[in-house]
Amino acid sequence: MKRLFSILLLLAILIPGACRAPSRPQLVVSSKFFTEQVVLAELLAQHIEARTGISVRRKSNLGGTLLVQKAMLSGDVDLYVEYTGTALTAVLSEKPEGDSAAVYQRVKEEYARRFGLEVTEPLGFANSFAMVVRGEDAKKEHLSRMSDIVPLAPRWRAGVGYEFLERPDGYRGWTERYGLKFGKDPSVLDLGLLYRALAEKKVDIVAGNSTDGLIDALGLVSLEDDRHYFPPYDATPIVRRAALEKFPQLRAALADLGGKISEGEMRRLNRLVDADQRDVAVVVREFRAAKGL
Repeated sequence: MKRLFSILLLLAILIPGACRAPSRPQLVVSSKFFTEQVVLAELLAQHIEARTGISVRRKSNLGGTLLVQKAMLSGDVDLYVEYTGTALTAVLSEKPEGDSAAVYQRVKEEYARRFGLEVTEPLGFANSFAMVVRGEDAKKEHLSRMSDIVPLAPRWRAGVGYEFLERPDGYRGWTERYGLKFGKDPSVLDLGLLYRALAEKKVDIVAGNSTDGLIDALGLVSLEDDRHYFPPYDATPIVRRAALEKFPQLRAALADLGGKISEGEMRRLNRLVDADQRDVAVVVREFRAAKGL
């Protein structure tokens, strides 16, 4: 009886495992740690699932540029949206120069050669660094261009994210190009706190992004880069070559999204999430429906 009981117990353990269907291969979509990236990752995930039936796992808010790049190279993630100017400077360590087409082509060639990553068709908008001030300061001091703040810099405080402080197309090069002499070192803030710090007058200018929804929502002003310091930052999905080989239908799905998002549309999506506190998945689902995706 003891032997029979042991056999039955072993069968009870083994049979469910033998009957379980094998897990489906998954595509892992990732993002950096700010709202726009989370929105774009969800857009990729929803569209790929609907268009191809591929099982997609979201790994959003992973971290900064280099952390996501490391995850791509290790195979932990398969796909995310990068900005061409960021890829050129922060990843490839090249000078921030060239027009949109030249930067895109350079990044496409070098990512394929160095990393085995494919740079696909741009989504249709660029998200540049934006130097942002309070609306009342812009009106009072007649500010519209970055060069306008040169005489104000000695008594102003700047707020930046850690990545902007360190990267080659960031704070040091920007202050040198414009001859800015701030009275204090910049405050290094979490990206989600930049605009709050500006609105609460803890800093006087911040390094945000041109498509941030809170710029309009909080009545802030983005200054024109009149000395053309920043390179183009076209938003472009980047995918591991191994993922394209594993999921051949993925290429056509990504091509569907080429040129589908304008800068104004991206700013509106960010505002719906940041200012209106809408759910990301719902916002993306509504956008896809409106676009017929």
